[in-house]
Amino acid sequence: MVYKKACFGALFFFISGFTFFALCCIIYVTDCGAVCLLPEKGGNDTMISGAEIMVKCLEAEGVKVVFGYPGATICPFYDSLYDSSIKHVLVRQEQNAAHAASGYSRCSGLPGVCVATSGPGATNLITGIATAYADSVPMIAITGQVKSDLLGRDVFQEADITGACEPFVKHSYLVSRTEDLPRIFKEAFHIASTGRKGPVLIDIPMDIQQNEIESFEYPETVNIIGYKPNTRGHAVQVKRAVEAIRNSRRPLIVSGGGVLSSGVKLKFQAFADKTKIPVISTMMGIGVMPSDHEMYLGMLGTHGKPVANRALHDADLVIVCGARLGDRAVAAPDQMSENTTVIHIDIDPAEIGKNVKTEIPIVGDMKNVLNMLIDEIGDYVVPNQWQETVKGWKKSFFRTAPKFDGFVEPRALVAQLSSMLRSKAILVADVGQNQIWCANNFMIREGRFLTTGGMGTMGYSIPAAVGVKFARPTRDVVVVCGDGSFQMGMNELATIVGNNLAIKIIIMRNHRLGMVRELQDVHYNKRHSGTILSGDPDFQKLAEAYGIDHAEANSNEEAEEIIKGMVKSDKPFILVCNVYPDTPSI
Repeated sequence: MVYKKACFGALFFFISGFTFFALCCIIYVTDCGAVCLLPEKGGNDTMISGAEIMVKCLEAEGVKVVFGYPGATICPFYDSLYDSSIKHVLVRQEQNAAHAASGYSRCSGLPGVCVATSGPGATNLITGIATAYADSVPMIAITGQVKSDLLGRDVFQEADITGACEPFVKHSYLVSRTEDLPRIFKEAFHIASTGRKGPVLIDIPMDIQQNEIESFEYPETVNIIGYKPNTRGHAVQVKRAVEAIRNSRRPLIVSGGGVLSSGVKLKFQAFADKTKIPVISTMMGIGVMPSDHEMYLGMLGTHGKPVANRALHDADLVIVCGARLGDRAVAAPDQMSENTTVIHIDIDPAEIGKNVKTEIPIVGDMKNVLNMLIDEIGDYVVPNQWQETVKGWKKSFFRTAPKFDGFVEPRALVAQLSSMLRSKAILVADVGQNQIWCANNFMIREGRFLTTGGMGTMGYSIPAAVGVKFARPTRDVVVVCGDGSFQMGMNELATIVGNNLAIKIIIMRNHRLGMVRELQDVHYNKRHSGTILSGDPDFQKLAEAYGIDHAEANSNEEAEEIIKGMVKSDKPFILVCNVYPDTPSI
């Protein structure tokens, strides 16, 4: 009996020892990176993480480039992005990721994508998101968020970004289930790029990115209850509009950014050419007609062309196309005659009649409405007298800007710059006096004029140009900014150099915050409080520090000679133009 117990005991210890030894071997092999002999958690090779789903959603939408800045809560996404063909452009501040996505969107016709982490990364995006919203630019903003079980506890880098952005987005999502990611991404791209276009925010907690599910399938269609933009245009309203046009003697078209964002620039030009109706534009509508077209009168508004404002005042019928006509466009009610009939065409019914009394509202996409107008208008042509009147105004209102010795005259230089670039060149203007100089003097041919007209965000031009160059790499891309706005975006010089982008930057240096200084001259007895720029760096040494070719000009002749070489270069370039400090905006 004792013998049997001893045998069983020895056998037990032998088996136990062997099992322990085998387990140790498995653990050792696993730790050394070999194939694990134990089943993995979940036991399913088809599992896919939320971060991988995010990348696959972007790929399914045809996204080629994203602009962003990583951080802890968005790291799972960045790790998955590493294996994707999507190019990531590292900006130097998150706000500029949104501006770059905006520039990319406006020149590609696709929603731009920007990415940031939670907390300050996300809040830094807000100004760029608000800028895109004001200018109706489609954009997808992706932000990381703290883990779901930590929400509301004020943990490190937690911020309610969906709540903070509520006034500045078309829609926002705080994702609570990994399974919802494909549907949310599909909806987000649909919302951003349909109806009145704009930004959509997707806030994704870190655990949602890390969680794994068994399969991924990207939806083919979208069906959002309550979101059905009216794009067709009402046939009866179009007939009323055509009848009003036929009965008018002095019709005028006001073009806004909606014409450009709907992609019907050439169709719009065809309608204007056919009817001979004169055209003026808002700042966002610049470029809808070639600047030298005989029936195009320029930008209207506070800082617009006198001929455009005169035509608006004298017109008996105004056709507003894709514009809200804010205070900078129509500053006072008497800018338009009380007897003027207004036809307002816009895809957003909330904008129609908001700022200007409208007799004939037409809700619809510009493409569809223009097709209907062209079909209905027949052989109508504007009375010859009105055509000749506006042509005469164009000549009589033309003025040559005075020059100051030892300085560049910016308005004349911008006008000359147009002819020195290729016809499809894209000019990106910042905000301030430089914006007005460009808006009124740059001659658009087949290219684009980009700026921020709705929000007026200083520092927009350089990061936006980065996005533009990724969207249109073969085009001439030129930035014009003031010395104030340059210093709000100059950190993106590193992005330009790091990505070998041949962006040309012209700095109009007057050592002033010029437009605010003008307001102080007129309204505050020339008390220049906070508008004199002192302590500025040497911009040429700054360019040298980044390895960027550079030059300085003190006359138009000198600047034009430099520009001849600048436009031929396949490298970035900075030209500093010294401008007389008291040069006015118009």
